[in-house]
This record gives sequence, C-alpha cells and structure tokens, in this order.
Amino acid sequence: MKLNEEKRYALLLAARDSDYVKKVYGGYFNVFLAAFGEEGEKWDLFRVVDGEFPTTSELQDYDGFIISGSSFDAYGNDYWVLKLCFLLKSVVAMKKKVLGICFGHQVLCRALGGRVGKAYSGWDLGLRKVRIVKDLFPCGVLDELTEVPQALSIIECHQDEVWEVPVGAEVVAESDKTGVEMFIMANHVLGIQGHPEYTKDILNNIIDRLLRNESIERSFAENAKLKVQMGEPDRKCWEKICRGFLKGRWNHQIVV
Repeated sequence: MKLNEEKRYALLLAARDSDYVKKVYGGYFNVFLAAFGEEGEKWDLFRVVDGEFPTTSELQDYDGFIISGSSFDAYGNDYWVLKLCFLLKSVVAMKKKVLGICFGHQVLCRALGGRVGKAYSGWDLGLRKVRIVKDLFPCGVLDELTEVPQALSIIECHQDEVWEVPVGAEVVAESDKTGVEMFIMANHVLGIQGHPEYTKDILNNIIDRLLRNESIERSFAENAKLKVQMGEPDRKCWEKICRGFLKGRWNHQIVV
C-alpha cells in the first residue's frame, strides 16, 4: 500500500461553481477537499461538465476518484455525460476507488449497468434520515460506534434517483423517500445519493436559487429550509465513512 503522502485523488466536477460557493469557499473543489482530503495527499480537479477529463494514461496515477453532484441528468446523452460513463467503466475495471455523490451516484450506477431516472416521488430537498443496512456494510466502518444509530441524517438535493443498481451491487442504505440512498460494489465502488460534503448554508443558497428560477414552489422551499433549520446532518460520520472508503481503511476499525 502507498504511504499517505503518495496518495493522489481526482475530483470529477460535474457542476459549475455558483457565485455563492466561489465567494465563500473558493469553489466546490475546496468544499470537497475540506470534507475528504487529508494532509500529504495530492488532489486534482477536472471540470468534466466543461469537457476537462484526465487522459487514459493518467488514470493509473490516481488512487481514487470522486464524481460530484450536478444539475444535469445522469441518464441524459450529453457528450460529456457519455464520456464520463466510459471513463468510469475504465477506472472501475482498474479497481480504483470510485465515490459517486448525488449525480455522481446515479451516473456511476448507469455506467455499470444500473438504471436511473426521475424520482417517482419528486424532489427531495433538505435533511433526510437514511437507514443503514448494517448487515451488508463492509467490516470496520460502523463497528466502533458507541451506539449504532438506526439512521444517519444527510443533506439531500435531487429530483432523480437510482431505479436499479448494477448486477453485483448491494444497497446499503435506504430512506422513506428513496430506495437506493447508498450502494457498494466490489469494495471499491461507493455511491451516495445525499451530499455528505454540503454545509447547511450551501443548501440554503441552492434552495434560494431554485426558488428564484421557479424550479420549486415557495411553500416547498420554506418547508425545506425549516427542516434544515431544525436539524443537523451527521457530517462527521459521513466524512469518516467516505474518507475510510477512499483511503482503503474499511478493513480496519474506524472510530466515528
């Protein structure tokens, strides 16, 4: 195994930075780095939404990849989405660690032969409790929890969902709203429908923009903001899970 200082990761950014995220965080790359990065690692940014991709020869240089959320459809046929699907097939075949978040979760599922589409129950926006199927979860991830929670809270912001996971994948989290909140495959593929990297202020800004664009009704936006105000996402726990996956620590004890 490589030493920590030798590890290299790539963020495949499928969204364009909002003015708010650029002003407050310096861009989504910094948001992901703060959530999942560790000292001594090298992280690179590829804005795949704008056609920036690592070359085939560069793929071998990375220990892991993260695919971000996006306002685009994971089941769409935009050229960059199709190119991303091809890239994901390649890195999964190379047994690289691949973490998909929201759109990334969906497009990863699509690339590997699953089915995605519009959510039957419409938008999920705000905080959501998801239930972990602990019997299927990899050894070591939740073992050290003092009290194993029946559910973990996560920020959600999506109107699409995974309909069917790829052959060989296991659904390891679900919610009352979404049947596939998280799936794993072959211990080097992880998809999460929610946003473990988001802060509450990022979500509130997205809700405001969706309301201004008339993508959601005012009553729906106010209800989503109320949920955010009244609860807290289990960010530290989600960060432990994601970091442990990316860094290959799932076979060791993780104190959450």
